[in-house]
Amino acid sequence: MRTDLHRHLTDPLTAVRNLGILAHVDAGKTTVTERVLYLTGATHRRGEVHDGTTVTDFDSQERDRGITIFAAAVSCDWDGHRINLIDTPGHVDFADEVARSLRVLDGAVAVFDAVAGVEPQSEAVWRQADRYGVPRIAFVNKLDRVGADLDAAVESIRELLHPAPLAVQLPIGAEGAFTGVVDLLRMRSLVWADGEDTAAEGPVPEDLLDEARRRRRLLEEAVAELHPLALEEFCATSALSAATLASALRDLTRSGDGVVVLCGSAYRNRGIEPLLDAVVAYLPSPLDVPAARGTWDGTEQERAADPAAPLAALAFKVNATDMGRLTFLRLYSGTIRKGETVWNASTRQSERVGRVLRVQADRHVRLDRAVAGDIVAVIGLKTTRAGSTLCAAEAPLVLEPPTVADPVVSAAVEARTGTDTDRLASALARLVEEDPSLVVRTDPETGQTTLSGLGELHLEVAVEKVRRAHGLDVRVGRPRVAYRETVVRGVSGLVYRHVKQDGGAGQFAHVVLDVEPLDGDDAGATGFAFRSAVVGGRVPQEYVRAVEAGCRDALAEGPLAGHPVTGLRVVLTDGATHVKDSSETAFRAAGRFALREALRASTMGLLEPVADVTVTVPGDAVGGVLGDLATRRGRVGGSTTRGGAAVIAATVPLAELFGYATRLRSRTQGRGVFTTRPAGYAPAPLPAPRATPAR
Repeated sequence: MRTDLHRHLTDPLTAVRNLGILAHVDAGKTTVTERVLYLTGATHRRGEVHDGTTVTDFDSQERDRGITIFAAAVSCDWDGHRINLIDTPGHVDFADEVARSLRVLDGAVAVFDAVAGVEPQSEAVWRQADRYGVPRIAFVNKLDRVGADLDAAVESIRELLHPAPLAVQLPIGAEGAFTGVVDLLRMRSLVWADGEDTAAEGPVPEDLLDEARRRRRLLEEAVAELHPLALEEFCATSALSAATLASALRDLTRSGDGVVVLCGSAYRNRGIEPLLDAVVAYLPSPLDVPAARGTWDGTEQERAADPAAPLAALAFKVNATDMGRLTFLRLYSGTIRKGETVWNASTRQSERVGRVLRVQADRHVRLDRAVAGDIVAVIGLKTTRAGSTLCAAEAPLVLEPPTVADPVVSAAVEARTGTDTDRLASALARLVEEDPSLVVRTDPETGQTTLSGLGELHLEVAVEKVRRAHGLDVRVGRPRVAYRETVVRGVSGLVYRHVKQDGGAGQFAHVVLDVEPLDGDDAGATGFAFRSAVVGGRVPQEYVRAVEAGCRDALAEGPLAGHPVTGLRVVLTDGATHVKDSSETAFRAAGRFALREALRASTMGLLEPVADVTVTVPGDAVGGVLGDLATRRGRVGGSTTRGGAAVIAATVPLAELFGYATRLRSRTQGRGVFTTRPAGYAPAPLPAPRATPAR
């Protein structure tokens, strides 16, 4: 049902849904978003990706490339509920944009291609949602395509993502004849005639009745196995009522024990109304999710979703627009009003809120206030960045910020004219402010500026944004990957004595270190572990912490080629102090110099980033593609056939993938496509030593 999008904020929190649309690139999530906006009355015509007329893909680069690059927030109303929706990117290079969105969402709709099923990036975003504990429902899209198979898509979800996908619909018609679905809960048919926006409800078609009953029975059995109350009713009556099924599916979705699966064709506007009904029925409101947790001065605190409670909001996106600097916020508790002053707990500074806006992609509606559970944008904040916490000054806390992925690809950038150098520096600083996964560094010796990001396309989009938004002519060097160095064979008992005497108090620190490779299970997020085995108090605890800090300092540059060091364990086995000259500064310096010396004495290896690559090509091109992957040092993991095409899975060094799209198109006459997903680091061949000239 359509309702007024811009009505005053009077809905209770139980009638709010904050959700994201997640998918692999080209699975149709932006089209799903467009149909949601159209059916809810938020827009009055259907936007199309191929025409460049979508609401959420409003950036010129998104329309030129036909993909979602930047997460876009929109709002709409359905059946008395307000839905705050974020359309997220599907390309692997923009996975960090997805992570920042998932951090502030209460639920998500995962969209899958009915032909391809679970694809690499759909698996990656699913794991991101797992990390943040976001409840999901699944929508199998494109059932009108040749080769579409709901059962195969559901099975791929079961095998790769979740052990309990719960299909609540049965398609009516197949491929081009797909016209509607059977609702297995209410045992009714929903059929969309060509050109109609709403479904005609009717009885289950006679030729599908037995199959619908069989699938309803399977659904009841699957739900009874997972839900205790449903099991009681099933044991007592050998069946489940529609009300019990709906209640159990809601509980299973919110606990993550089950995933409701719906189906349709967003392009043909079929299946979107039941999807919206499922969003309202199964996904949680802000009151249904755990209270937000934060810390302040080492003490953990909770904030319930209450507009009357002290303010707690997390900034998850910053965007420079013609209106000014937009900061996107998720309010977890309290109320924020235009003109009031809030406390940035991350920077410990006060900020003034100029305006509060309800966001509709690139359009905005002014609000007097926003309350707990809302996702809004504000203007006027100067020091707030993505990940910052805004709160009431009298009740400070810091919420956990979204994680930021480490960059894996770098390229040198410079202005073509010297007069534009300062303008380029300013443009890059703004770029990094908007996208924390981008890193800008300037070499102090050469003065060269390097831009680092998550992939070749990520850098390409960032540089093009500088060109278009700031009118700068920028030169870009060939991309380079971020190598790491690691310990292959370590050293034991390395002794280092740090003594410095230059007048006044001196510095003295004596340490003995063991360095060894770090096992994969112990590597953690940083790839570094430190422990002390010193006995008898020969090195006080505060000096042990200083040694660890010094060792971490030494990890910045390895002995092979100056790359960061990872994958090692350092054990402080012994040491000595001086009654006057020992200090934390001295032991930190000793830890730094000792580990540098230990790394030079160790056998080191080079690591390079690798990617899992899925290549889909015609059968007659398989041989040439496999040969090309071999020349790129790729390790082929397997090959399957899907819809008459060969699907090749391989792991390839990221450095070898630059320019691969062009090469693949030429080998397959434009018929081959590929996707990538980061797969961590793997040993790389060491560079050949330079030949010594003959004397």
